[in-house]
Amino acid sequence: MEFKDLFEVIEFLFVEVLFIPFDFIRLDISSWLIQNSINFTFMLIISSALIYWTLELVKYDKKGGEKKDVTAHSFL
Repeated sequence: MEFKDLFEVIEFLFVEVLFIPFDFIRLDISSWLIQNSINFTFMLIISSALIYWTLELVKYDKKGGEKKDVTAHSFL
């Protein structure tokens, strides 16, 4: 297997497989909602991850596992 074959496989993966949703978007679709569905999906995933992360931080803070006194860190 040569490097040229490897790069052709990478090209096929990105152009023919992973860009299928973007090929669908490029069609002449009159619905704005359908064209922006990928953006809405990413926004939903990222916002749910941030909400989960914030809830985990609040749960950790309520547990009280961190030392918050002045002598906890040497630079204070």
